[in-house]
Order: sequence, then structure tokens, then C-alpha cells
Amino acid sequence: MAKKVSGTEDDLPVFGMFLSLLGTSEALMKKLQDHSCSTTSLGGCIKVWLGPLLYYMVTDARKIEFILKNHLEKDRIVRFLRFVLGNASIFAPVHIWRPRRKIVMSAFTPKILSSFVDIFSIQSDKLVGKLKPFAGKGQFKIWSYLNAYSLDAVMETAMGVKINAQDNPEESPILSATNNVLYYICERIFRVWKHPDWLYRWFPQHAKLEHYTKILHKFTDEIIEKKKALITEQNKLRMDGEDISETTTFLDILISQSGGERGYSVKELREEVLTFLVAAMDTSAVTMGYTLKLLGKYPAVQQKVFDELDVVFGDSDRLVTREDLPKLQCLERVIKEAMRLFPPSPFILRETSENSVIDGITFPKGSGLIISVYGVHRNPKYWGPDPHCYDPDRFLPERSQDRHPCAFIPFSHGPRGCLGYQYALMSMKTLLSSVLRRYRVVGEPENGPIPNIRVKLEIMMKAVDGFEVALEERV
Repeated sequence: MAKKVSGTEDDLPVFGMFLSLLGTSEALMKKLQDHSCSTTSLGGCIKVWLGPLLYYMVTDARKIEFILKNHLEKDRIVRFLRFVLGNASIFAPVHIWRPRRKIVMSAFTPKILSSFVDIFSIQSDKLVGKLKPFAGKGQFKIWSYLNAYSLDAVMETAMGVKINAQDNPEESPILSATNNVLYYICERIFRVWKHPDWLYRWFPQHAKLEHYTKILHKFTDEIIEKKKALITEQNKLRMDGEDISETTTFLDILISQSGGERGYSVKELREEVLTFLVAAMDTSAVTMGYTLKLLGKYPAVQQKVFDELDVVFGDSDRLVTREDLPKLQCLERVIKEAMRLFPPSPFILRETSENSVIDGITFPKGSGLIISVYGVHRNPKYWGPDPHCYDPDRFLPERSQDRHPCAFIPFSHGPRGCLGYQYALMSMKTLLSSVLRRYRVVGEPENGPIPNIRVKLEIMMKAVDGFEVALEERV
């Protein structure tokens, strides 16, 4: 079956293409970008051997839609993430995912999401103050500050605790643990000889991964235990007639919707909350970093954002409110174009549970499916002859209405699509509008419409330079 589908030039006997994936995380991402482009030029689907494992890379939106709707099982490689995150709804096998998703969905209603905007605004205003010493001082790496904002916002909305990571982002043990966990998992995925669990235990990376995993688990478990004890105490007070205010954090909703004291265990709650923390924190921080870098490269686009912000906020220095967010349409297009060109999660992995045929191609049972988000986001079939060019107006309603729904999938698609899309978009719009009301991103404008940003793969696709930008105060 595989012989009927085109492969890659570096697909060697026995080894497949895994030898070509050795090297730095930057070289790895470059190779996968090249394969994504080759896939598009060969009709949107190629076969890829990773040692003895057969995969198909896909960049055609129609095939992607079929896969994401019909093949719900995550690829075998996802088990490396389960080592840290367990069977959370994002990564769980289908039989665990179905009942959990129904409960998790209850935490993402518009009413609950809107209640988080005040937290986003306060944390955004704090970041604006933290950036002041860098204004007018040349380039600096903004990644740790964006990452710390995301962690503070996620921890307060997801678990109801303030950890103040922004006060010292370089020393935050949770930030460090999260980033190191993602690095070691990604490193293992592309080292076939590290796949067997019995063998991986002999590598020094295993001990480091265990160390950082324990930090995350211990931290999360302690918060969950305190929250469950607090809820038990509040329930007793209610029975005694006390008036107790309701909370709407992600953790509160999971506990109540799963059955309260008879619902999810501490381990199950940790799996869901920790996965939400890791996914929301990194996705938002990465996208905001790319958005700022791109605005610095294209000052004309940045000026359009300023014009919109001036209309919405005028000369006021008030915090962003939930009513402001729908008005920031230009900013939303800018964010979406950043996610199109530099999707934070550039690949989605699925596994076939049975032989499956689409457009004359048979995906054998047990083979892996690599949805190249990076590839379909740059496929000229959906984005015109200039798919590599920066143009936020691609997302104007009149230019988007006939586009295939799977041509733009930064948060996946179908039954297992990410539930946190609106949460992330609200957080990013709040933070970016707060920063851009105070600062202008400056630097050397890009020479042409194709932005050049060196990237690397560490589960998320990140900028090699740590998202270097330069800021000046707006006057």
C-alpha cells in the first residue's frame, strides 16, 4: 500500500528518514518544513518511514478534514506526552476522551470565558509595567515575559491561585519545569532509539524528565488538595445557611461537573488542569511572540492596529474590558495571520484504527498520520499564489467566506479540536492590545512580504532568538 504513494528523497531502507531528522531543533524544523512543501507539490500527501514506522504527511484540506473527523485515536508517539500529562482529554485514548470531553466542555461556555477577561486585563497591565525598563534600550528577548504572563493568567483562571511568575520569570520553577518537559519529550520523539521505555530509562534525559515531571505533579496536586478541602468546607457552610460566593475557575467546574467529592480523583483532576496549563500557556505565549515580531517587521500593519486601538480606547489608560474585545477586529486578523504563518503546534498526529481510503490513497491500519498544519497553512490551493507572504487582510470576511474549513487549523478541527481556542484568543487580544497601547515595536523592516524568522521545534514551534524585539513608548 505504501509503495503506491510518493515518498521523500531521504527515505532510506531500514532507517527511513529518521537519520535526516538528527541535529538541532532548528535543523529538525527546517527539514519538516521542507517535507511539508514537498507534500503540497506532490498532491497533498506523501509517505514517510520513521525506522519501521509508517506515516503519511498530509497538507490537503479535504484529506485533513476526513482524517480529523474519522480517525480520532492519537498516534502512538503521544504516549510520551502521557508520561507527564496522563490521560487528559487532549491526549487520552478515545474510550477515555469521550466522557471526559463532555465535562471539560462545560468550562468553556461564553459566560465563563467572559468572566476571565478581568484577570487577563490585570495580568496584562502588570506585564506592561514590567516591559517599561526595556523601552528605548534596543532589542531584548521577550519570551520569558510573555511566558510568565501566560502562566500567571492560566494559573489564576484555571486553579484560582496567584503565583506571580511575572515578578521573576527567570527563576520560576514552574516555567522552567514546563519548558524542560516539552524539550525532553520532543527530543525523544525524534530519536527512534529512545522510544522503548526499557531502553530510555538508561539515558540521562529520562532522569531529568522525571525530575521536572515531579515538580509539576507535586505543585498541581497540592493546589487540588487545597481546593477540594475548601469546597468541602464551603459546602458545610452552605448547609448551615451561610452565603458563599461562587467561583468559576476551570478546576472548580471540573470538580463540580465530575460529581464533586465522588467525582474525579486528584490524579484525574491533575491530568486535565496540567494539560490545560501547558497547552494554553505555551500556545498563547508563542503566538504573541510571533505577532509582535511581525508587527516590528511591517510597520504599516502595526499602524493599522494603532488606529484601531485609538478608536476603541482613545487617550484612556483604563484596563481592557470584555466589551472591548469584539471591537478589535484588525488585531484579531493580525493574530490569525501570525498563527497561519507560524502555527504554535505545527503538526497534529493521529493513528488509523482500520484501513481507510480517500482520493484513491489507502491508509493501512496502524499507520500514523501527520497533519502538517504548517503545510496546509501555506498551501497555495487555499491561500493564493503568495501563501508565504504576510497579509492579515486574508482574514477579512469577504476573503475568508469560501475558504475550506481545514485550510486554517491552528487549534485542530473536528470532534477532537481544541476547546480552548476562544480562551486563548481572548487572552492574546487582551495582552497585545494592552502592550500596543503603550509601546511601538521597532526594528529593521522586512525587505519583502515574506517574513524571515528562524524557528525551532520543541513540541511548539518557537523562534530561535527567544522572540527578540525592541520597544519604544508611544507618545
